[in-house]
Amino acid sequence: MTSKIKVDNINKVSDDSNIINKCGTNITMGQNGDTVILPNGVTEQVQSGGAIQVQSGGSLTIASGATITNNGTAVGLGRTGTVDWATTPVTATFTASSGVGYFCNTSGGAFTVNLPAGVAGAIVSLADYAATWQTNNITVTPNGTDKIGSTNANATLSTQGQSVTFVFVDSTQGWINTMDSTSNVRANPPFLVATGGTITTSGDCKIHTFTGPGSFCVSGISAVGANNVVSYLVVASGGGGRSSDGPGGGAGGFREGKSPVTPYTASPIVAPTGLTISSPGAITVTVGGGGAVVPTSEPGTGGPNSVFSSITSTGGGAGILAPVSPNQPGNSGGSGSGGYAINGNGGAGNTPTVSPSQGNPGGNGGPGSPTYSPGGGGGAGGTGGNASPGGGGTGGVGTTTSISSSSLSYGGGGGGGQDSSRGGSAGAASPCGTGGATGGAGTVNRGGGGGGGSNGGTAAGAGGSGIVIIRYKFQ
Repeated sequence: MTSKIKVDNINKVSDDSNIINKCGTNITMGQNGDTVILPNGVTEQVQSGGAIQVQSGGSLTIASGATITNNGTAVGLGRTGTVDWATTPVTATFTASSGVGYFCNTSGGAFTVNLPAGVAGAIVSLADYAATWQTNNITVTPNGTDKIGSTNANATLSTQGQSVTFVFVDSTQGWINTMDSTSNVRANPPFLVATGGTITTSGDCKIHTFTGPGSFCVSGISAVGANNVVSYLVVASGGGGRSSDGPGGGAGGFREGKSPVTPYTASPIVAPTGLTISSPGAITVTVGGGGAVVPTSEPGTGGPNSVFSSITSTGGGAGILAPVSPNQPGNSGGSGSGGYAINGNGGAGNTPTVSPSQGNPGGNGGPGSPTYSPGGGGGAGGTGGNASPGGGGTGGVGTTTSISSSSLSYGGGGGGGQDSSRGGSAGAASPCGTGGATGGAGTVNRGGGGGGGSNGGTAAGAGGSGIVIIRYKFQ
């Protein structure tokens, strides 16, 4: 006959506290705060449909070397494919621990993450803290002979904003990436955020001025579309004047666009809107250096262009070489240079054609007797003056804008020279060179054309260098 012991509760002798309690289908072992220990070699089995429940505040601890199995297969405990994130960003090479996620900040330079020794179920996550992995990579190194995706070699993380999770499976595949996000969500700032050039402010506007090459580096795009539209001024270099009987150089191309949210007084030839910045990144800025003086034996070349994003302003036309035939026209460009005597037409402006026009033609040369009279260079605001008998043509007027917060004139044409030293003057209120016995140079960073020199002289003026100005609302 089989013996039986029938009880509902087992209590402790010393204080009558409950050790085992059966209530309905639940069996409770111990009281809150107690630890239940299974000796080595004892196997605890929960049959199909059963469960182990740990009350709030309690814990289930697995000793070193112990395992939990499901139908004979070892399984993990306490994790369901997740990690606990360490919220202090790491900035240098380190060894990861299983069960931890790390925010890796490579803004100061690339570094290496060493994975822990591979144990089935080990898990490590990594995230791009500053969205800089595309520039400064993370190198992930396995421990010893462990593998990453079946290969015992390093892995490189080089995608901006990436986050990854590695789980160690077995010795065949090693660490396998189970989750991979190729971007992280970042809130859009209320205004555009950028650096580059010389930065000043005017009211709620920030102004970036480039007097030489550089980059306009955008790090944040506004959540408000209108605030991503920037005002711009792109002025190319003026063309150099010619030395002997010299036509005036044409002004550098002048192009301006105005954002509706950046108040200032623009030029009369401003585009109806500014330029929209659609994504973060570096935008190359090119500023044309001043156009060189044209010697008596050279044909001369136009001033260099200036460029900002999709906006290109063409350098001004240079003064032309002495004609090989009558009626030789001037050189074309943002604004054209003056025509050479005898009766040469001024060079074409707004070349290539853009709207609004970036410049104007040069003035025509005069008759060849009794004196040679070259035309003035075209300006951003007007055509170069035609030569009169005995005098070179005046340079075409420039145009004025206060995009920099100071009202300044840009892009005046150079005045034409003349063999009796009666050269044309610079364009009215324009930063360009006068013609005459000594041709004046265009003002630096204002894109004016160089003035022409007198007969037999070499003292023509160089074209003025260009400029790029970007203005946008920042608060």
